[in-house]
Amino acid sequence: MGVHVPDGFINAPVSVGAGVVAAAGVALALRGARRELDDRTAPLAGLTAAFIFAAQMLNFPVAGGTSGHLLGGTLAAILVGPYTGVLCVSVVLLVQGLVFADGGITALGVNIVNMALVTVVVGYGLFRLLIRVLPRSRASAAAASFVGAVVSVPAAAVVFTLIYALGGTTDVSIGKVATAMIGVHVLIGIGEALITAVTVSSVLAIRPDLVYGARGLAAPLELRTEPAPAAR
Repeated sequence: MGVHVPDGFINAPVSVGAGVVAAAGVALALRGARRELDDRTAPLAGLTAAFIFAAQMLNFPVAGGTSGHLLGGTLAAILVGPYTGVLCVSVVLLVQGLVFADGGITALGVNIVNMALVTVVVGYGLFRLLIRVLPRSRASAAAASFVGAVVSVPAAAVVFTLIYALGGTTDVSIGKVATAMIGVHVLIGIGEALITAVTVSSVLAIRPDLVYGARGLAAPLELRTEPAPAAR
């Protein structure tokens, strides 16, 4: 059970409202991504979207017969920037809804709000906050990415619960929905946080300049010249 919402699970008025919020968020992301994308981040954005798409197709068991998958908003935001991260996850959700029927078309706005906007705002916001107070190191970046990711997933579940309280169409009580969604997604968040931290740390070890959220953490290279033998 991920945060994907099927058609008919949320009533029409709330779905339309979420769609308006999602459209506004994507429009803002399109404008902001122009400042983030360059020759380095553009190819990485495509790879990030492909990785999130593949990872979301793989579910892992959590508890009670439920399963979870990577949401990817925090990871995408750290690697390629928050605006581009929103676009990456939104494109993945659109393709999944249209081609694989994973998440409803009428619920696309709800899914984008939960899985793209909330995860990026919460996860990347926490990441940047921790980066400012922790020592400037790869270990700190990995730890900050872990915290951002682990909080972003249950945050998305909380927002879904609020949306369900406003426009849920089933007979399941809001208390049961909150308990099931938030409890399970805390566990899912731990798995996502591990994947996010390992991925960010690995990219930092090889190409730290490609990690948008951690630019400036690596010390600049210093060129040192030895004096010529005659000068000695």
